[in-house]
Amino acid sequence: MIVKLVEVYETTSRSSNAESSYSLREVYVNPDHIVSMREDMSTKSKLTSGLLPENLSRDQEFTKLFINRGNWGSDMIVIGSPSSVHQKLRGKGLLKG
Repeated sequence: MIVKLVEVYETTSRSSNAESSYSLREVYVNPDHIVSMREDMSTKSKLTSGLLPENLSRDQEFTKLFINRGNWGSDMIVIGSPSSVHQKLRGKGLLKG
């Protein structure tokens, strides 16, 4: 089963001197491929610094997901605390050994 989450991602800027900007997008994740997750305080810091989209609550939390992709892995930042993300994924294969 695939689960819909909201990812925070860095948008590319046209000027190398420009400050990074961030956007949101829906992503669909296969919980069977999530290896681990943890709270992401660096994104929380970006939120309090005003670098993330303005429509996010200042109390919002973020989770970094580590995803197994065969010979290598990837990670992504999603909106929600680790416990709330876990609730969305529970019973759908999260953290299988």
